[in-house]
Amino acid sequence: MVDSALLVEFNNMALMQSWRWYGPNDIVSLSDIEQSGAYGIVHALHHVPVGEVWTVEEIQKRQRIIEWNEETQQPRNLKWAVVESLNVHEAIKKGLPERDQLIEDYKTSLQNLAKCGIKIVCYNFMPVLDWTRTDLTFTYKDGSKALRYDAIALAAFDIHILEREDAKADYTEDRQIEASSYFNCITDEEKALLTKNILQGVPGSGDVFTIEDYKKQLAEYDHISEEILRENLSYFLRSVVPTAEELGMKLCCHPDDPPTAIFGLPRIVSTETDLLALTQTIDSPANGITYCTGSLGPLPENDLPGIIERLGHKIHFVHLRNVQREGNGSFHEADHLNGSVDMYAVMKALVLESQRRKSEGRDDFEIPFRPDHGHQMLDDLNKKVTFHGYSAIGRLRGLAELRGLELGITHNINS
Repeated sequence: MVDSALLVEFNNMALMQSWRWYGPNDIVSLSDIEQSGAYGIVHALHHVPVGEVWTVEEIQKRQRIIEWNEETQQPRNLKWAVVESLNVHEAIKKGLPERDQLIEDYKTSLQNLAKCGIKIVCYNFMPVLDWTRTDLTFTYKDGSKALRYDAIALAAFDIHILEREDAKADYTEDRQIEASSYFNCITDEEKALLTKNILQGVPGSGDVFTIEDYKKQLAEYDHISEEILRENLSYFLRSVVPTAEELGMKLCCHPDDPPTAIFGLPRIVSTETDLLALTQTIDSPANGITYCTGSLGPLPENDLPGIIERLGHKIHFVHLRNVQREGNGSFHEADHLNGSVDMYAVMKALVLESQRRKSEGRDDFEIPFRPDHGHQMLDDLNKKVTFHGYSAIGRLRGLAELRGLELGITHNINS
């Protein structure tokens, strides 16, 4: 006989089970997502160029696709819950004169999203590239494929393939030797693949930078220090957060991935100190963070459960995945419940944060989370990958494990 108390807990879980969907070209369909048990869709209008206004018409078109099944002529048990990402234009990050108009357009997009009932918006302030990996098909110990960041391979690319000016100055002598050895041992085909893996553009765009384009992009950041980038972020937040607050929206900045400086680019959202500075730039319920265990996890000094305990009231959106640190700055993405991240402690802290919000009468106690990335495994190994890290079965496994972990913790806390 099913325990009715457990059923009540399952239907009133602390976290909103969500899933990132890349749109009509995603091989993981909305019907697939419904079968996963997730009901919050994490999505963006990837076809709209960065900097252009998201119109109400375009937002509603995509909402209808998400929420209505044309084949069955029935509503889906899905809703567009989180925008990931309403990307910040590079001109805003660089503080160029045109940033003011771009910020006004960004605010218009926020207003249009609010009109459509979408109130959580994730963004990042990473210069040029989004998340960076050196290997998109790393063979995990069980034979599945995972994402990996090899710090030595990245240095080899930076020094010997990209040939960035003064690149060597960013690495220790030992790392330079390791990078040279790595470069001399790989084939031309492996060098080409490494280049392609690193120069992936914004997720969902399908773009890959050329070496020449990337060098030009990097050169435009030559004069931008961490202090300048941080001030440009502050300028952006001081402009958009009041609008978001008026609209009842939640903005949440995603941490840097990896949380270390690469290619001489400044990193300003990598540690708890960074997150605290960001949230204190303008004290508003609309100014928060996307809590990502996979981005914060590679740094051993990041106390992941402690960040929730201290900054949980500023967490508007959650990414849960695990990483296995390899000891030299490298890491690979492990199973969701196995790796360097104590996922039990993280989940317990999130459940307690949700319960605290509920006791305070906050209406945002159901914190949306998604199983971030997932191994390519089982039948998905035979399918063409559309977006690396976002195959169906690996994320389904992650969601099932995280859902069970949450339910068990909730039951223990309430018993």
